[in-house]
Amino acid sequence: MRRREFITILSVAAAWPLSPRAQQLASPVVGFLSGRSPAEAASALSAFRQGLGEAGYFEGKNVTIEYRWAEGRYDQLPAMAAELVSHRVAVIAATGGEPSALAAKAATSTVPIVFTIGSDPTQLGLVASLNRPGANVTGVTFIYTQLGAKRLELLRQFMPKASAVAMLVNPDFPPASVEVSEVQAAAQSFGLQINVLKASTEREIDTAFTTMVQQKVDALFIGTDPFLLGQRDQLVELATRHAIPTISTSREFVDAGGLMSYGPSLANGYRQAGVYVGRILGGANPADLPVLQPTSFPLFINLKAAKKLGITVPANVLALADDVID
Repeated sequence: MRRREFITILSVAAAWPLSPRAQQLASPVVGFLSGRSPAEAASALSAFRQGLGEAGYFEGKNVTIEYRWAEGRYDQLPAMAAELVSHRVAVIAATGGEPSALAAKAATSTVPIVFTIGSDPTQLGLVASLNRPGANVTGVTFIYTQLGAKRLELLRQFMPKASAVAMLVNPDFPPASVEVSEVQAAAQSFGLQINVLKASTEREIDTAFTTMVQQKVDALFIGTDPFLLGQRDQLVELATRHAIPTISTSREFVDAGGLMSYGPSLANGYRQAGVYVGRILGGANPADLPVLQPTSFPLFINLKAAKKLGITVPANVLALADDVID
């Protein structure tokens, strides 16, 4: 073959379109790091993908996502974050709470990180400020932990004769102690007794409910934590069996059969995180993207759950509800 013919063939070959496999390999890779599990977080993941789509990125078409799920075992997150960094992902979506965000930040100071957390990211040292995060980290905060006093107030309105309330928290969840302090301070002003119980495994949740029954608590306050959210079916089943009214952070508990929740939409927060990841893939600097905060805090009530518990929902509380499941 003559040199001119060889050059011509190479030129034609270079013009050929890439195969689907090659195009997929050329797509940017997003690392999705979560303290939750894929089954129970399916709706949140769907919302995240929706946000990516709004920014022009679609999994399997022009972006690839590598998933790492800790399934409540937060101690595994640092190794998972380091693995994603070693795979040279373009962005890390650190979702499912503070442990994921902290693990991602510890793993890299260069790869952009978009978090979803429930507390103040400035107090955790994740960002310099909400408006100007600085460095490589930004994201969405649901400010769940700051709403503890309000949730307790709603629970008191729901059960005005209650005197003893159990608070279930995961001691492995970094903001738990802050939330406990805020709820205890509110309880003191309301004249309520707070019995703090700890659980970081399914068995410990069972044990906590045994203690609640022994202590004859009037209601249960479920603390902010991705692991407890993931165990919502177990929590609802036990609360129903032992006739213990509950208030929780998110609607997912109410949809699972829980009595009441107060807090911003998880789905909307994950969607916003997806949009931010897409914007960063498009060239935006995370240091210039302000941390997003919720603007609405809906109250959800499950009348079916109230009926099972033998409770009549007070009219003043029912009037406050943004949505009622009946």
